[in-house]
Amino acid sequence: MTSISSRRHRLRGLRVARLALTALILGLTAWLAGLLWFIDQIPRRIEQPETITDAIVVLTGGAGRLAAGLELLAQGRASKLFVSGVYRGVEVDEILRVSLQSPQELECCVELGHDAVDTRGNAEETRQWMASEGYSSLRLVTASYHIPRSRTEFSRAMPAVRLIAHPVFPPDVHIDEWWRWPGTTALLVGEYSKYLVALLLSVGARTVGP
Repeated sequence: MTSISSRRHRLRGLRVARLALTALILGLTAWLAGLLWFIDQIPRRIEQPETITDAIVVLTGGAGRLAAGLELLAQGRASKLFVSGVYRGVEVDEILRVSLQSPQELECCVELGHDAVDTRGNAEETRQWMASEGYSSLRLVTASYHIPRSRTEFSRAMPAVRLIAHPVFPPDVHIDEWWRWPGTTALLVGEYSKYLVALLLSVGARTVGP
């Protein structure tokens, strides 16, 4: 009897191990499929480059973003530029000077937000600024790999605002052959994980409702 009971325990243990291994393989497959889908959602070009919006919003944290936003402002793509997530103590004239733009021409049309420390904070800070200005459309300037998550966060914070994504393409991020570049791979995996959290929060917000 002891031998039969021991054999049953071993068989039960093997079944549990097989189920756990199957669940792990399915989970990893789903995660990898999601990662590939996410990378496919990263824009490779700028859409609607000529469309005019009420505001241009730049998210700090990467090369080329502020320069792109200032160039769009100088081209008349919006009447104001809002830079979210600026370090305390940094003022408009300093930003313009560093970006080699004329403070006299653009200083009046640039406003800074100092409170945001992450993308969710950027969305909330921008929501408050947009409401204070009475704006209903914006062009969002950030890195291409950051577009899916930032779009999700901004759409959740401002569902009634028309949003046009304006990606910036960092030269050291190689989206099309990401698997060949360990730095890009790590960046995309991290961004995908953050995107999943943002997506779950967005779905949860829609489920709960106002």
